This record gives sequence, C-alpha cells and structure tokens, in this order.
Amino acid sequence: MMRKTSLILLSAATGAALTLFVTQPRAVFMGTSARAATSDTYRQLNLFGDVFERVRSDYVEKPDDSKLVESAISGMLSGLDPHSSYMDAKSFRDMQVQTRGEFGGLGIEVTMEDGLIKVVSPIDDTPASKAGIMANDVITNLDDEAVQGLTLNQAVEKMRGPVNTKIKLKIIRKGQDNPIDVTLTRDNIRVRSVRARVEDNDIAYIRITTFNEQTTEGLKREIAAQTAAIGADKVKGYIIDLRNNPGGLLEEAVTVSDAFLERGEIVSTRGRNAEETQRRTAHAGDLTKGKPVVVLVNGGSASASEIVAGALQDHKRATIIGTRSFGKGSVQTIIPLGSGNGALRLTTARYFTPSGKSIQAKGIVPDIEIVQDVPDELKSRTDTKGEASLRGHLKNDGDEKTGSQSYVPPDAKNDKALKAADDFLHGIKVTSNATATQPEVKAAQDNSKPAGDKPANDNKTSDDKPAAKRN
Repeated sequence: MMRKTSLILLSAATGAALTLFVTQPRAVFMGTSARAATSDTYRQLNLFGDVFERVRSDYVEKPDDSKLVESAISGMLSGLDPHSSYMDAKSFRDMQVQTRGEFGGLGIEVTMEDGLIKVVSPIDDTPASKAGIMANDVITNLDDEAVQGLTLNQAVEKMRGPVNTKIKLKIIRKGQDNPIDVTLTRDNIRVRSVRARVEDNDIAYIRITTFNEQTTEGLKREIAAQTAAIGADKVKGYIIDLRNNPGGLLEEAVTVSDAFLERGEIVSTRGRNAEETQRRTAHAGDLTKGKPVVVLVNGGSASASEIVAGALQDHKRATIIGTRSFGKGSVQTIIPLGSGNGALRLTTARYFTPSGKSIQAKGIVPDIEIVQDVPDELKSRTDTKGEASLRGHLKNDGDEKTGSQSYVPPDAKNDKALKAADDFLHGIKVTSNATATQPEVKAAQDNSKPAGDKPANDNKTSDDKPAAKRN
C-alpha cells in the first residue's frame, strides 16, 4: 500500500501544507532486541487500554469516546515537539484552504468590532468589490441570522462556501439611514501572498506574507511588473521583505529562492535515516538579472522564510538586513488518516542551508543588524521568543539563541530596516545600529562563504490569531 503525505514547514504559530509525495512502506526485519522492545510497547498499549476503559466506566459524567481518543493522540504528538500535532477533520480542511491560497468566498477582509463584523477592505475584482461593499461597512446579518454572538472564525466560515452559491448580507453603512441588503454569489478567491511597490523611483520593494501555492507565481508577476514600471536599465535593486512571514510550503520556498539563483544547492532535508536525505538545487534563470538583492528578516521570519534567507545569504546573492530570525529548522509531514479522521502533522526532518548549517533554535543572523525604535506602549510585546524558547523544541549543537525584535513600524518612513535597505542599494554605507550584537553579526559575515555547487556537508550536525481574516 502507498500512503500520500504532504511535506510542509511550520512556524510556531502558523501551519501550512500540500506538497505531495509518496512513500513506500519499509520492510521490517526484527532481531531479538527489536522483538523485546515491541513486546514492551504492547504492554504499554495494554496499559493505555486499561486506563481508557476505566475512564469510560468510572468518570463522573459519561465521556465522548471519540474525544477521549483524539485527546490521547494529541497528547502523544504534542509531547514530541512544538510542531507535531493532531488535526481533526475541520482543522485539516482549514489548513488545506490556507495552503492552497484560494477558496470559495466573497472577497472581503473583515475584523470583529463590538460583536459585529466590520469590513477592513474588499479585494479587487471579487463579488464583494463588484457589489459595492466598502471599507468600514458593518455586517449585522448573514442569511437573516444575526452575527452578534458569533466569533470571527464562525462568521468567516459562514461567508465561505462552494463557488456559485448565494448568501445575503445585511449591512449598516455610515451616512445611510437604513440597513442595506446585498445578495452575493460566492466565487473563487485567491489570497495575495505577494505585494509590491516602487521605492525611491528605482527600487522594487516586494513583500511576501506567506508561502502558499500562489506565492511563486505572485513573485514572478511582481518582479516583471515592478521592473517594467521602473525600467530594466534603471533598477537599482530589489528588496524582498520576509519580516513576520511565518513560513509555509517547502516547495514554494525552493522555487522563490530559485528565482534569484543560477545554480547551486538551495536546501537539504535530512530525516532520521540517511536514505531520507533530499537536496533541492537551483536552475538557470535569475529573474532579476543579477541585480543587487536585500532580504529583510526579523524575529517573526520563520521556516520557509529562513530557507530563502539562508540560501541567498550562503550564495552571497543577497544581503540580509534586520534582526535574527525565529530559528525553526524542521520540516513537518502531513499524513491524512482517512475520510473524516483528520491528519497527523509530524516532524520528519531537519533542513540545512547550502553551506550545511542548521538554523534550528539559532535562526538566520543578518549581515547588517538593524533594530527599530519601538513605542513605549509596545515595548513589552514586540520581541518574538523564538524556537529556542519553545518547550520540547529539537535541540541543536552549540549556543541556542532565543528571540529577537519583530516590530515593523506601520509607517514606512519610520522603518529603519527599510531605510537601511534603500541606502544600501543606493551605494550608501550601512552599519548595524545594534552594537551589543556586533560580534555575532561579524561572525555570520566571516563564516558566510559562497556555497557554489558544493553540496552540504553530511557530517556536520547541527497561533496567534490574525486581527483580520479574508473570506
């Protein structure tokens, strides 16, 4: 029998999935010690069965058997590391929607305010924008059912649904005396994971918020669009902003990295057994034609973001500016458990940068460290603790590093990292403004030798809820 699995990368807070591969079952040959270990395992399973039956028969209230089993599975997986877990059927479906980056919905970004659903903004060319839904509209009813009392997730779930199905919204709009009734037909909505703009008339700024199935195509589209807007001969360089990007699909991290490279290894993944080692390499075709690249990272840049930053740093294809990244250097595999049974999310490998470094519990150290000026009222909430602070995280050799600043000023003119990137691409000398960590940054620069085509050295060892949701 062959089992389909999904290879993913997860941050501490965010899951992602759906690069499928097929694994063959391994033949198992057991010696005496293996048989003894198996026998001991079965004794432990008998103990679990005894406890399960005692709970079913003696607990003060009749328990739900399925919930008992799910809780036991969840406990087993969460005891392994912070990223292994059990997903019930609904969580599995939600994860698939997230990683596809598209769903049946209306095309509005919403938030919760005073128990009601408030429109943050409609998405261009979607049913919501075509129907005239406006920012700051307040949605009070969905199909004649009041939204008061629903959570944001529950309201979003009601607005999503199969393409070509209808839903009626009752809206209160400032300046209108009476509520507005609008009937919308759900359509296929694509989440934009890549946004871009021109900086200083000659720099292409590209922001990647997550790595879903739409990311690489979005990146290619924006590189072409911004290059055309500036003029290919006038482009000073490209800024790739990965700050607070929690990660996503491994395959997308590889193809995004490949967009800036001509050759060489991008990443290697290594499981418990040597035969599970895989290497991903670049193909000819640098979409930026060798122009200078700066990658912005911070304490919220994790997993797939760190693969991209690490690959471009090791190949000296980009200069990394910001603060040390999260430090999640492991890969999770999604294993479906059959119809209606959800899936396992299991850590199955560590990943290594082209030079053979594991960033697990250490993170990517920027070439130029730039910290932001944080408002006093936010200072206690702007540092991400990092992988090394998570209970049960996979250990790494050497000193582990915990957390770094993850604050990004809402106004670009106050963004010191962005200003440093602009100056760097204009040939202005930029130095770190975090003097206390200069030795660490210098060490990263000294050790970051070009990886070229040389494979990594096998002998080296090494959910916050979003404020707004799209539907």
